Amino acid sequence: MRGTMRTILISTTALIAATAQAAAQGAPDGTVALDAITVTAARAERSVSEIPQTVQVVGRPAIEEQLKQSPSASAALARLLPGFSASNQTVSGASETYRGRDLLVLVDGVPLNTPLRDVSRILSLIDLNAVERIELVAGASSLYGAGATGGTVNFITRKAEPGPPRVTINAATRAFTHDVGASVVPELSATVSGREPSGFDYVFTGTGRMSRRTYDGAGREMPSDAMLGQGGGDRFGSGTILAKLGYDIDASRRVEMSFNWFTFDQTPRYLTDYSPPFARPLFGKPYTGLSVLEDTKSLQLRYLDRDFALGSLSILGFYNDIQKRFNFNTFSFPYNAQVYYSFNPNDPTSRNNQSTLFSNRGGVNATVDTPLDWLWPGARLTWGSDVIVEKTRQTLTSGEDVLTPLQQVTAAGFAQLQIPVTDRLTVRGGMRYEAFMLDVQDFTRPAAFVALAARNALGYQGYVLPALAVTDSHFDYAAPTFNVGATYRVTDFAEVYAGFSQGFALPDVGAYTRRAGLSTAFACPVANPTCLPAARRTIGFQQIAPEAQIVNNYELGLRGGEGPWRASLAGFISTSREGVTFDPVSNTISQQREFIYGTEATADYALTERARVGVIGTYREGRFDSNKDGRLDSWLPNNRIATPYRGTVWLSYLFDGGVSLRLEGEGYSGRDARIDLAGTRYRIRPAPP
Repeated sequence: MRGTMRTILISTTALIAATAQAAAQGAPDGTVALDAITVTAARAERSVSEIPQTVQVVGRPAIEEQLKQSPSASAALARLLPGFSASNQTVSGASETYRGRDLLVLVDGVPLNTPLRDVSRILSLIDLNAVERIELVAGASSLYGAGATGGTVNFITRKAEPGPPRVTINAATRAFTHDVGASVVPELSATVSGREPSGFDYVFTGTGRMSRRTYDGAGREMPSDAMLGQGGGDRFGSGTILAKLGYDIDASRRVEMSFNWFTFDQTPRYLTDYSPPFARPLFGKPYTGLSVLEDTKSLQLRYLDRDFALGSLSILGFYNDIQKRFNFNTFSFPYNAQVYYSFNPNDPTSRNNQSTLFSNRGGVNATVDTPLDWLWPGARLTWGSDVIVEKTRQTLTSGEDVLTPLQQVTAAGFAQLQIPVTDRLTVRGGMRYEAFMLDVQDFTRPAAFVALAARNALGYQGYVLPALAVTDSHFDYAAPTFNVGATYRVTDFAEVYAGFSQGFALPDVGAYTRRAGLSTAFACPVANPTCLPAARRTIGFQQIAPEAQIVNNYELGLRGGEGPWRASLAGFISTSREGVTFDPVSNTISQQREFIYGTEATADYALTERARVGVIGTYREGRFDSNKDGRLDSWLPNNRIATPYRGTVWLSYLFDGGVSLRLEGEGYSGRDARIDLAGTRYRIRPAPP
């Protein structure tokens, strides 16, 4: 097969930690009780054995083990969950995908994404110190609305400890071996929790972290912005606060309120050289922009009633206030060939060429889990509705909009039926209907400078894209999605499952309007930057609007465990007629047919009561129709699938006195795939020393 494994990169981690906790890999005797594990990522609480999709649960002991290695949620997902791509070790989640598609990120069921302007700085906000467990349901799903085309991950925050206030302190210091003094990273986290006899309980977690220089495996200092405006992993300070209050009204009713605050502030010191073979700091060019900023607040109020007249009721209201400021960068051909224009051809980058995203999102989700024993013993119907209102805009430091201010109202209804046909066979199926009402306001896209390759001394020819008026419009989208599947218990310790599910997403409407008119049809010579006739000074949103993306997921798997071992094996196919692909050469987004496939496997075995060994392996690849002629003619680009093969081997041992040892090795492939009919390749391989 073309474009497959060319290079295997291997990293190892050895960890020795003092801990009073048992190893996270099950009970001391190695017994596995699969049916006792329940998840809420499928909207209502269900056992894993009832869900016909790959489901993975990471408990608090395993999270604490990951915290000893890295505080990054994306690093934890990459290590523990097959299907998630390798972590890029920056604040951004750009190019981090699940099964080659987007992952919907929830905290206690509240989505943190900004679907109208799909920026990827989400997983870096999650503080694992405040997380009790991680639940991931693989494959496309629409149960929580738009965005879960690859899977859904729900970070469930810590529960209150019974009794008087209990304080937990977690302090850590990490550093790169290349230059410990210049890279040391201190971290401090404190949690206070308790539960009163009156039914009142509380959890407060505060975490602060700093970062200095960062280095790659060859000892080279890494840049502050390796991916054109996304932000890096050095020279920042960050803080998170979780405050959660709950009250048990009686044995079946509960009300709970929580507040999350995520802050991040990075002060880059140098601009970045993006030329191959790897991005690196431009030590001779100091960074002159504002800091890279994150200020996200999320408030939620939840009411639970397990004795509701129609079953179990959950009502969740939430409000997110999000601000994200990105890196300042300058023109450099061909790596950053489009910048907002200063009207100085010799230095075309506007000093305002740095943007900030503002997004406000609020909604109400209602879920009812109704028993239907009168119809069929054990049958349950999960149903409800969601209403979400959101506003999004993105501005330059001058205050000019870089995309149309967007406002959207989303309304949806869903129903999910589960029937235990026999003691061994359970069937599930359902549908969701969602409607988007999108208002697009008038805006003027600021003037930009763009360069195209040319045979001259510079190697490029510069053009001006004059300011362009994008006229307003109103768009309605509606999308029904379906799912059906079954699980069959082969033995008391193993089951097979198969399912079909659909997910959907609106593909970054804001990005389409930001790139409005980025073509030679709207360009002027540098010497005459106002050349456009009146007919080409305006563009309507209808001319650039994307289509809603529907993704189909087909999955077949086997999972189980008995005695000292447990294992899982799954294969999947993911298709879409409206797949979204970003072309880094033309800086454009296009939609076309896609086909992604792969397999995932996990296994672990208890060698003794103290020692356990495990492996994780995954393979995935994908093709798309680059010229829209109906044929899957090219491989998906590396930002979707960078490492087709990946595997992890680990060994853990618990010594007397609570000291644990974990040895871990990870290997992943490079990639050399032809991503279009012109034969373009961006080979991924180890960087030269």
